[in-house]
Amino acid sequence: MNLNETFQAVRLASRKLALTDEQTVNNILLAVADEALLRTDEILEANLADLERMDPSNPKYDRLKLTKERLAGIAQDMRNVASLPSPLGRVLDDRVRPNGLHLRKISVPFGVIGIIYEARPNVSFDVFSLCLKSGSACILKGGSDADSSNRAIVRIIHDVLDRFGMDPHVVELLPADREATTALLHAEGYVDLVIPRGSSGLINYVRKEATIPVIETGAGICHTYFDASGDLDKGKAIVNNAKTRRVSVCNALDCLLIHASRLSDLAALCAPLASSRVILYADEAAYQALEGHYPSELLAPATAESFGTEFLDYKMAVKTVANLEEAITHIYRYSSKHSECIVTEDEAAATYFCRAVDAACVYTNAPTSFTDGAQFGLGAEIGISTQKLHARGPMGLQEITTYKWLIEGNGQIRP
Repeated sequence: MNLNETFQAVRLASRKLALTDEQTVNNILLAVADEALLRTDEILEANLADLERMDPSNPKYDRLKLTKERLAGIAQDMRNVASLPSPLGRVLDDRVRPNGLHLRKISVPFGVIGIIYEARPNVSFDVFSLCLKSGSACILKGGSDADSSNRAIVRIIHDVLDRFGMDPHVVELLPADREATTALLHAEGYVDLVIPRGSSGLINYVRKEATIPVIETGAGICHTYFDASGDLDKGKAIVNNAKTRRVSVCNALDCLLIHASRLSDLAALCAPLASSRVILYADEAAYQALEGHYPSELLAPATAESFGTEFLDYKMAVKTVANLEEAITHIYRYSSKHSECIVTEDEAAATYFCRAVDAACVYTNAPTSFTDGAQFGLGAEIGISTQKLHARGPMGLQEITTYKWLIEGNGQIRP
C-alpha cells in the first residue's frame, strides 16, 4: 500500500468536510451511533477475536474489552457530540484598527489529525465523532491488539458515510504495523497534527520521531493527598473510586500521600481497597500503620520504583508526608502533570495546593477518575493533554480546532 496516496486522499476529503453543513455532520454522527448499536454483535465478535489473543491478566485487557453496555455508552457519547454547538466559526477576537481595517479571529478546522493508539477500540469512535464535528479528517493508527475491533468499527462508519454521500476518506484506518506508524509520523504536507494515546513508551517514541506537530497525551501518574484535616468518609470513597473504578485508564490513582498525623486513619482509609484486591506498596511508616489491619498478602514495602509508576493495575503506592509542602514536593518530583487531588477541609490548604500543583487537572475533594471529556461536558475526548502548548487536559471539540484571521479592508495600503 502506498500510504502517501492514502494520506493525499484524506487530505482531499478534509477539504470537502470543511465545507459540509453542521446539520449533515450531526445527522451522520447520530446515524453512526444507531448503526453501532444495530451491529453490536458484529463489533463484539471482532472484539472477541482480539481478546482471544490477549492474556486476561494483561492490564490492557480491560481497555481492549467491549461490551453491550460500553457500546451503548459510546453511542451516547456520539449523540452528545452531535448535540453540542459547532466549535467552528466562533469569533475569538473582533477589532477595527485606526486605519479602518476590520480584523476577526475565527475558529477553523485543523485539517487532518492523526491518532496513534494501542488497545483502545473505543478511541476509533471517539476520534471520528470529535474530528467530524470539528471539521477535520482523521487518520487512525491502532495497535495490532485491537485491529479486528478497529476494522469492524471503521467498516460501520464507512457504510454510514457512503449512505450520506460523504467521502469515506474523512476517516482512514492504517495497517497495524510499525511501518505505518513511521509513515504517519513523517507525513509532512498531508497531516497537520498527530496525537499519541497510550503508554509512556509510545508517547516518547512519537515525540522523538515525529517531524509533524505533536500533542502529547501523557501517562497518568496520579496522586491523592489526604491532608491533616481530610474527612475520612470522603477520603475512603475518593481513594477507592480513583483507584478501582477502572485501573487500566490514565486517570486511575497510583499513589496515596497521607499526612503523618493521620496515619491512625490509614487502615480505615484503605479498607475498601481490599475487596478489589489492591496491592499496597507502603513506605515504612505507612506499612506499620497498615500491618495487621490490611490483608498481609496485599501489603508490601515500597521501593524506589513504587513511586512515579503508572501501575494500570490493582496496585498503589502509599507515602507518608510531614506536611502539605512535602506532599507538593513529592508530586512535583513524580507527577506526569495529568491529574492530582487533595482531600481536605482546610480551605487555605486547598487553595495553596491548587496554586502550587502543576497539572492539567487539580481536584479538591473529588477523585481523579473524573478527568474525562464526557464528565467535563465535552461530549467525548480525543485525549488528555499533559503539555502546555495549545491544549491542556481533556481535549474536546474546541481544543481540536485552530484559528485564522480574516481582514477586511477598503483599499487601505501600508505606509
